[in-house]
Amino acid sequence: MGTATGSAFDTETLRRAIEGNTGNSLLALYADDAEIHIIDRNAQPSHPKVLHGRGEIAELLDDVYSRDMTHKLDQCVMQGDHAAFTESCQYGDGTRVLAESMITLRDGKIAEQILIQAWDE
Repeated sequence: MGTATGSAFDTETLRRAIEGNTGNSLLALYADDAEIHIIDRNAQPSHPKVLHGRGEIAELLDDVYSRDMTHKLDQCVMQGDHAAFTESCQYGDGTRVLAESMITLRDGKIAEQILIQAWDE
């Protein structure tokens, strides 16, 4: 487990937030002006979907955590104010999703995230 320099952000905090039943704990880890760049089959690298601020991030998390699915933090590596992690999810029907993220922390909060995700079709 790592801890970002001078912050309370650590692997177990991230695990509890990701594996929780709502997106509220995860949303609390983001800075007010955070950005998430999402890359997947619908938002390709040349035109990623970009969420600006906690309001847009909250909408995404509300949608994701309202679904019949589980979330698991598989791996997390932290170094200073950066972290990379793998999250696996599974819908009730067995469909799986795998997501890789690289985050930048500022004052112990997620300021930037690049999220690459793939799912069963």
